Amino acid sequence: MAKSRSAASELEAVTATEAKNNFGALLDNVIERGRIAITKHHEVSAVVLSRREYEFLLSSQEDPLVELRDEFAALVQRMNAPGAKRAGRALFDATPARLGRAAVAAIRRRG
Repeated sequence: MAKSRSAASELEAVTATEAKNNFGALLDNVIERGRIAITKHHEVSAVVLSRREYEFLLSSQEDPLVELRDEFAALVQRMNAPGAKRAGRALFDATPARLGRAAVAAIRRRG
């Protein structure tokens, strides 16, 4: 399997055709080296990772839902505050005419 160095990523690289035609050798190489770039038309188009590299990559990332869970918890806490509960009840009890007057007043306040 012919090998070249990818200037863009500094990874050992093989062409997509070589990868397809010599997948077993590519897999052995990935297991040994950790990762190998696949090029198409002289550009890196993919990177094949060993299981070890993949698990390391996943373990080094933060859980993307942590921030959303924190924001949601804060929102629920604000919604459960006494003033917010009263405002919610008033909103659902309001007549269409009262909602219209409140909307006009809010627009006037914004100027």
